[in-house]
Amino acid sequence: MTLTFPPGFLWGAASAAYQVEGAAQEDGRTPSIWDTFSHTPGRVLAGDTGDVAVDHYHRFRDDVRLMSELNLGAYRFSVSWSRVQPTGRGPAVQRGLDFYRSLVDELLGAGIQPVLTLYHWDLPQELENAGGWPERETAERFAEYAGIVAGALGDRVEFWTTLNEPWCSAFLGYGSGVHAPGRTERLAPLRAAHHLNLAHGLGAQALRAALPARAQIAISLNPAVVRPLSDKPEDLDAQRRIDALANRVFTGPMLRGAYPTDLIKDTDSITDWSFVRDGDLAVIKHPLDALGINYYTPSLVAAGTDNEGSPARHDGHGASDHSPWPGSEQVAFHQTPGERTEMGWAIDPTGLHDLLMRYTREAPGVPLYITENGAAFDDKPDAEGAVHDPRRIDYLRDHLAVAHQAIADGADLRGYFLWSLMDNFEWAYGYSKRFGAVYVDYQTQARVPKSSARWYAQVARTGELPAA
Repeated sequence: MTLTFPPGFLWGAASAAYQVEGAAQEDGRTPSIWDTFSHTPGRVLAGDTGDVAVDHYHRFRDDVRLMSELNLGAYRFSVSWSRVQPTGRGPAVQRGLDFYRSLVDELLGAGIQPVLTLYHWDLPQELENAGGWPERETAERFAEYAGIVAGALGDRVEFWTTLNEPWCSAFLGYGSGVHAPGRTERLAPLRAAHHLNLAHGLGAQALRAALPARAQIAISLNPAVVRPLSDKPEDLDAQRRIDALANRVFTGPMLRGAYPTDLIKDTDSITDWSFVRDGDLAVIKHPLDALGINYYTPSLVAAGTDNEGSPARHDGHGASDHSPWPGSEQVAFHQTPGERTEMGWAIDPTGLHDLLMRYTREAPGVPLYITENGAAFDDKPDAEGAVHDPRRIDYLRDHLAVAHQAIADGADLRGYFLWSLMDNFEWAYGYSKRFGAVYVDYQTQARVPKSSARWYAQVARTGELPAA
């Protein structure tokens, strides 16, 4: 049976600056925390860096032509803060802004809507040297940066996202240390989470002041689908704890203007939350024009036991001796049964439906977008140079089917962004994991659309999801 999406449904693909741009030292750009992290021995698999990545900085016109061939209605990209404002303070580097001006013009000329993310994890290193996201000033600097980018591109970009996956920035960057800047602390992730929330609110205010009224302001979260291993009280409590740290630490202040009382209690041995100042919560609860949801796989949790080893060993976020779950380090993560991607993540589309319906209830009146969804598989060209990836087609079809069902169930879902447009630098996994619909030969930078890209192009052109 063919499923038809509503007219005007937005079909897109996504990327992030450090993963695709390259040109790490060109036109005034200075190091971000990911430059520093990837150049630190032992941090990234095989010593890979984003110095060149897939050279999108120089090849963006060809890449936009490729997007057009794939019938994309939108391209979600992020701006490199240190390309625009190298120290995280002061005036912009116009050469950096010129790149994004040219990219946006190229997209609009091809009839592709630019969807701009201000922050996708690449904090200017100078701001990290001053303390990074655990410090309040970083949120204030972000608002200044948001105003600069809005002033440069606000006449042409109508869809703005403040932050991408602030959970990863806070808890993987400052807790488990598997993401930049690689710090392994207990208090810092909670302080960082609050200041990322504050950055969102201050940034949204700055955008609203600079942008035309028609502009949409959103945030992209990666809410966890947290399921208990059993219905035992201790496992249900483990679920509650992780839900607080993964989800409600952001949606509490953003949607309701308050941090969850259970989160504050769970972490009272670490902090009294005095870093939350009067007025902060009102700023964070800035009205959203849309909510972006990134989904890949669910989490399965239980109360920790002595034979579990490291309690967080199956949380899917990389190996570390340090937990990204401050105050709930005792929670054990278990492997969700079923088929897995190359990331080791279970393939379970039902989690996407769960999230869409959850935020339909929790954020009534706020349109939803799936701003990331996709899978890594071991894609290789065949003898003729073609790249066939039937497992990715199955993955996309199954997740789009539950998205369609969510619309039927009442979700105001307005768009879907495939992660990712191209194979690229996959953070601490380097170039070892391929998420792209387009294959990239990293030696030659040749782009080869995989069979999934052609399949998705047909879906984007017709708005119809064919039966398997």
